[in-house]
Amino acid sequence: MASRKRSRSLSADQSDGPPPPTRRRSRSPRPRQLGLPKVNDVDPVRRALRERELAARMAAVELEKATKPKEQESAQDLAEKQAEFAKLVGSRSGGVYLPPARLRALQAAASSDKSSAEYQRLSWDALRKSITGIVNRINIANIKQVVPELFAENLIRGRGLFARSVMKAQASSLPFTPVFAALIAILNTKLPQVGELLLNRLISQFRRAFKRNDKIVCNSTTTFIAHLVNQAIAHEIIALQILVLLLERPTDDSIEIAVGFTREVGAFLAENSPKANATVFERFRAVLNEGTISHRVQYMIEVLMQVRKDKYKDNPILPEGLDLVEEDEQITHQIQLEDDLQVQEGLNIFKFDPNYLDNEEKYRVIKVEILGENSDEESGSESSEEEQEEEEGEEAAEEKEGIEDLTGTNLVNLRRIIYLTIMNALNYEEAVHKLLKVQLREGEEIELINMIIECCSQERSYSNFYGLVGERFSKLNRVWMESLEQAFGNYYHTIHRYETNRLRNISRFFGHMLATDAISWGVLENIKMNEDDTTSSSRIFVKIMMQEMMESMGLKTLAERFKDEEVRSACKDMFPTDNPKNTRFSINYFTSVGLGALTEDMREYLKNAPRMIMEQRRAMLEQDSSSSDSDSDSDSDTSSESESEPDSEPSDSEPSVDARRRHRRTPTPTPPRPDRDRSPDHGRDRRRDARRDRDDSRDRDDSRTPPPPRRSPSPPPRYRDDRPSGRRESPPHRRHASPSPRPRDDNRRDRDRDWDMDRRRRDDSRDRDRGYPKREDRYERDSRRREPYRNRSVTPDRRRMGSEERDYGNRRR
Repeated sequence: MASRKRSRSLSADQSDGPPPPTRRRSRSPRPRQLGLPKVNDVDPVRRALRERELAARMAAVELEKATKPKEQESAQDLAEKQAEFAKLVGSRSGGVYLPPARLRALQAAASSDKSSAEYQRLSWDALRKSITGIVNRINIANIKQVVPELFAENLIRGRGLFARSVMKAQASSLPFTPVFAALIAILNTKLPQVGELLLNRLISQFRRAFKRNDKIVCNSTTTFIAHLVNQAIAHEIIALQILVLLLERPTDDSIEIAVGFTREVGAFLAENSPKANATVFERFRAVLNEGTISHRVQYMIEVLMQVRKDKYKDNPILPEGLDLVEEDEQITHQIQLEDDLQVQEGLNIFKFDPNYLDNEEKYRVIKVEILGENSDEESGSESSEEEQEEEEGEEAAEEKEGIEDLTGTNLVNLRRIIYLTIMNALNYEEAVHKLLKVQLREGEEIELINMIIECCSQERSYSNFYGLVGERFSKLNRVWMESLEQAFGNYYHTIHRYETNRLRNISRFFGHMLATDAISWGVLENIKMNEDDTTSSSRIFVKIMMQEMMESMGLKTLAERFKDEEVRSACKDMFPTDNPKNTRFSINYFTSVGLGALTEDMREYLKNAPRMIMEQRRAMLEQDSSSSDSDSDSDSDTSSESESEPDSEPSDSEPSVDARRRHRRTPTPTPPRPDRDRSPDHGRDRRRDARRDRDDSRDRDDSRTPPPPRRSPSPPPRYRDDRPSGRRESPPHRRHASPSPRPRDDNRRDRDRDWDMDRRRRDDSRDRDRGYPKREDRYERDSRRREPYRNRSVTPDRRRMGSEERDYGNRRR
């Protein structure tokens, strides 16, 4: 069915005309009408007139507004700037941050009136930033170039800012204290009020820190004061007063601060006040003899004595390159410890100066006197020269990149930064976050791990804070895990160097690492639990570490973990099954520390060890016998004489079964043995010798190779020699029939004598190893003891035994 297109119906108006347009025309805007108020008047003429007058007045007002928009905007901007200036003036230390473009606009706006508070505040902030930047970049190499830049700033107005910046920079970097002291010495020659203010603030800070027992602040402050004394800025009386205060009531912290202070200022006191210096060291010696301080601090005093004996060769009065001021030009401030000090904290805060322009002009005159008239021109040339020198220095630094620092200064600074970061952290997450920001070169990751463990060991008791820090580092990157595993091996092999408290903290730290799987359990392969490879310290380390793991994981989970194949292969030396002695030692150790559940496999091994040893020995003997049979078969094939011999005769290569049996059954006469332990009882010695002979014979029988299996029934036992005995047999007893005695062997005495000589030789070697006296003296003593019994009536058996003893004694002599 064909689809029909739907047609559009037309309206009645469009039936005959053209089609409508597709786009409608937009309507024209209505004329703008002013919002004029209506005038109510009865007279229409008068109403129209009044409306025209009102419209003319309103049009004039609109025209006036259109001609003055710029004046209104300038007034509004001026109001906003005044508000920002008010906010800037009312705030401390720079106020709210302003973008550089906005700040330049404010400076341009304020420069119109240089005596205004706004301009003074902006210049104060610029002075503070300039002084702080100059102080932070000073060192020995550029101190001569930095001093003119510092004099170019208004140090009289900003002396409070300068003192605060120097004290803060010195406290954060103690190795640069001599540089800061040399800078103060230069400024003190021209502006003594700057040096005096700094010294007052340092003494006041020391007194506050000493009362608060703040060791870190006391140490940094005394170090700065010591170098100011060396530069002759402060008198030596302040140094002696500080030493007297620290040594009056000695504690570990006060003695440690006093030792560090004396090392810095000792050379100056020895040169300028030798008697006072001797008194100070006498007090140190008295404190050392009293023994009220710890061994660590006592060792520090002994080191100080050695430094004094070496004449402070590592702590000179003025380091090389910092002797920049002549002695005649230096101004020394005699300020004592108990004086009322003028700290002038108000100099750190901005204050409006009504005489600002006059004071700036006065300082400009002082600057010209110090630096010279052409200081401005020289400063421009110097800046260009400095840029050239910096470029040359960068090129030289690139050339010296291959030089390594072997003095350890960088490593010491790195450890100090890590230690301070850990100590200042509130929790372990903050500590990890800050430590990750420390710049480490490749290979220095182990130093960070070592510092974490050392800080942990220094605590009085173990803190879980360090374990969480190590765990977080280990799970962040594989590098930290490998460093922790390396640290485990290092600390386990050197654990005997640490005292008990530090050992306990280190072992609990690694126990936490293993319990949380922060490190691989493969590190346990460093532990070899036997008597030879362990010390008392290593056994304590393993005990505390395993107990920490048991508390965290539980004994059942710990035992199941040790049954894992990978862990078992790593702990094969920790739970040894190669030697019963080591196995028994490990079982006893772990049972004594409460971990007997871990020793089940070793106990099972120890139970089956004898059977396994016997099976191994039997297999070895069978292997030896098979090899000997193969050798004998080959000999029998090659020899024609052996083929003609009957099968009943034993071969020459191996002894016959009958001969071995005769050897076992033939009684061996036991010669008398002298006493071993100098016992008067001769019978007890003979019983001991007989027991030892039985043991030797048993061992000898066990060590023999078992005979091959018999094909035919064995013949009746024969004696060692088939020849008839020359001794007559005794007749049987009349009442009871006794068995016939064994026939006597004529060569029996010779064979027994040879065997007995070998046994005596073994006994002599064993006696020598145990430290017993020589055999000759013992046999002579036994012969003297037996002398009274020789004349006694004896039986034939006793007479025979006596003759044998005499023959044996003669042979031994």
